[in-house]
Amino acid sequence: MNKGVIVEIRSGAGGEEAAIFAADLFRMYSRYAEKQGWKTALIETHPAELGGFKEVVFEVKGENAYEKLKYEGGVHRVQRIPATEKSGRVHTSTASVAVLPEAEETEFKINPKDIRVDVLRASGPGGQYVNKRESAVRLLHLPTGIIVTCQEERTQQSNKEIAMQVLRARLLARKREQELAQLSQERNSQIGAAMRAEKIKTYNFPQNRLTDHRIKKSWHSLEKIIDGDLEPVIKTFKKLNIKKINIK
Repeated sequence: MNKGVIVEIRSGAGGEEAAIFAADLFRMYSRYAEKQGWKTALIETHPAELGGFKEVVFEVKGENAYEKLKYEGGVHRVQRIPATEKSGRVHTSTASVAVLPEAEETEFKINPKDIRVDVLRASGPGGQYVNKRESAVRLLHLPTGIIVTCQEERTQQSNKEIAMQVLRARLLARKREQELAQLSQERNSQIGAAMRAEKIKTYNFPQNRLTDHRIKKSWHSLEKIIDGDLEPVIKTFKKLNIKKINIK
């Protein structure tokens, strides 16, 4: 299965440390994608003032990308001593991860009349070239109020195409979530919400431990995992034959 994936990471509770943790997760998934031979592309970034990301959205394309990354959706918690903490106290912060499969036009069609397109001047890592041109694109889906912005590409057309991919994925996820709500009152679906009431993982740096609370299992190799060695964690889910642990 080679369906593309949209991954959205947002900082949660914890202020500056949460933004840094969001950047750590982005780096972890990027390195894991590289190890898998997948391709990644930034879609939208909102850097925090003191480092890290308030939000980062990126695309992953490659064999079985969604089948492996779908387990990552939910709230991730980190416990560690921040670099700015003089007393050596362990702080707890969170970040949320949403994993959305890209939707083809045949799966979810959008009425062009339902979209307002705004062209903006891009800013950020694109540098001086991108800042001189109004190449960023913002889409507003009028019926739902969903907004998607893309500025990482250098042309309006490329940014618009990518923004449409993200919008389509979010709308499809929203539709699925609404359908699930009609069938069940359980609040355990992360699709489209990017947040769950309970944490799914804890990254405990003092103990070099990653714990997945859904299956009550820990790995004492956090340094390797945060550096992109996610495969042992992913394989554990596959061995347990948990196909849709938080996407039901």
